[in-house]
Amino acid sequence: MEERLGQNSVPPSRTIDKYKILDIKPIRSMIPVFSMSPQGPASGEYPSGFNPFFPFGGPQQTPARVVATPAPLRAYRAGETDGFDDHAASHSRGSQSLKRKHAKRTPVVLTDSGFLVGITPDLREDGNRDVVNLILMTFDAFRRRLCQLEDAKELSTGSIKRADLKACNTLMMKGIRTNMRKRVGAVPGVEIGDIFFFRMELCIVGLHSQSMGGIDAMHVRSESEEETLAISIVSSGEYDDEAEDNDVIIYTGQGGNFNKKDKHVKDQKLQRGNLALDRSSRQHNEIRVIRGIREGVNQNSKIYVYDGLYKIQDSWMDRTKSGGGGVFKYKLVKVPGQPSAFAVWKSVQKWKSGFPSRTGLILADLSSGAESIPVTLVNDVDNEKAPAYFTYFHSLRHPKSFSLMQPSHGCNCTKACVPGDVNCSCIRKNGDYFPYSGNGILVSRKQLVYECGPNCQCFPNCKNRASQTGLKHHMEVFKTKDRGWGLRSLDPIRSGSFICEYAGEVIDKAKLSQMVRERDDDYVFDTTRIFDTFKWNYEPRLLEEESTNDSSEDYAIPYPLIISAKNVGNVARFMNHSCSPNVFWQPVIYEENNQSFLHVAFFALRHIPPLTEFTYDYGFSRDEGSNAPKGRNKCFCGSPKCRGSYG
Repeated sequence: MEERLGQNSVPPSRTIDKYKILDIKPIRSMIPVFSMSPQGPASGEYPSGFNPFFPFGGPQQTPARVVATPAPLRAYRAGETDGFDDHAASHSRGSQSLKRKHAKRTPVVLTDSGFLVGITPDLREDGNRDVVNLILMTFDAFRRRLCQLEDAKELSTGSIKRADLKACNTLMMKGIRTNMRKRVGAVPGVEIGDIFFFRMELCIVGLHSQSMGGIDAMHVRSESEEETLAISIVSSGEYDDEAEDNDVIIYTGQGGNFNKKDKHVKDQKLQRGNLALDRSSRQHNEIRVIRGIREGVNQNSKIYVYDGLYKIQDSWMDRTKSGGGGVFKYKLVKVPGQPSAFAVWKSVQKWKSGFPSRTGLILADLSSGAESIPVTLVNDVDNEKAPAYFTYFHSLRHPKSFSLMQPSHGCNCTKACVPGDVNCSCIRKNGDYFPYSGNGILVSRKQLVYECGPNCQCFPNCKNRASQTGLKHHMEVFKTKDRGWGLRSLDPIRSGSFICEYAGEVIDKAKLSQMVRERDDDYVFDTTRIFDTFKWNYEPRLLEEESTNDSSEDYAIPYPLIISAKNVGNVARFMNHSCSPNVFWQPVIYEENNQSFLHVAFFALRHIPPLTEFTYDYGFSRDEGSNAPKGRNKCFCGSPKCRGSYG
């Protein structure tokens, strides 16, 4: 007798104890519980046993009986089928505990507030790239604001330890989401290589609707029957899912429970997600794969990378290395012809460790030690050895200052400034809120961000000095194919993260005019240019707040600032223009010797995957005669929204 999942499976090599597999139950006991509808509902009650943010809603219908091909008979034991176990979550909680915890929750009534951010009912069903970016930006802006309120202890609803759950719950209840219609294959607007810092982000863009479970599925009707097929999986990293080939994943099924030593104490059952994967192995349908990767200093958190479409090539029953219960294994192979994603991450991890050496590596540190983190210089496009000579400097030379109306001696905080401390003069200047979250993320664009300066008594590592402590990521200057040298990072960048300051020499308008006449203004940043407006901050009405002047995203710069990085500068001089940028600039000001100095800091507009080029909007110069915008340079950004010119 052989143990197998279907026609694609192979029998294990070891001997099987036949006496342990004769506990046979009717095959109907294996029917899983998935949403019967190919789309998440826009209204209705949430099912018992799930948090309100769970993407399914409305009463569950009884699925039609599905006849499966032979499977391991031990899997036929009766078991719970009212939910899914996440790989990580199964360590500490089961479906029964979830059911008890949420059984008495009041049903949630959904409201349509998509108009607040421009989401129509059609866009909720099927999104596109712009809508996906908008939803993710709205989510993260709202999450950052919740973190800011929590840090300042101003939330009337009590402590919120998981602002991502609160933000996702609110947006889903208000209909601010996209790709609600479930589908097999690619999700409109989500591209291979996209990164997500929260599982909730996968839900609100329709990439993977299970907020906890690692397997997502849907019912697919054919002419003769209805089957439940797996449509996406999240490899959480809790199992040995990786294979030697970066385009292959050995995925471990769900369930089986864990003991304190992280060992399976029960055999997994062929039900719910496992049964859906078994049917997908026979149907050979495409399955979206999202890889959970531990990255950076905090190894307790994960970054989720969309790795593209895979198909199940093989499946079998196995024992874990720890010697616990039996688990299902599924070998998924990436569909050919797709861009690399996970393979890029693995290469970057090797480069950062110093092995092997990079192809095209010219310099290990372009900054020559000026930055605490080396800046690599790479050219794998042509034979150009290096950009034109310049002196690396991390800030401004000859900065222009202006005297304060009232004398100021900086804040008197001991050690570091604390969010919510109304006695901190720097916090008061920022509208009584700390401009950065606890991990140094900019919360909102502001007319001016006031940072602590040399006059302040707080420690140099105060989080309100985010733009003054140099680079925080592994930067790389690289040769592009058609736009000269560019800038990117080997690290994943979270939305709102500090990128760098625009360093260089401060010049006046007369000097700029001379450089323009001589066509020598390639490395100039001019705050007087005309820039396209865009919304990055949270929507106050989502928190029932009134919009104030403090929440304005229109900059209020006290004087024009023009910076030339031709001869002196840092990595910012290599950032190219784009009409659809992923980086924005923010005026930052801090005091020294009773004078204020203006600086230009760059922050991530959205999550940026490793090796993705940093770009920002150069804006338009003003025509001297009509003061109208006038682009002097032809644009090669390649964006669908390309304006054709810039500068």
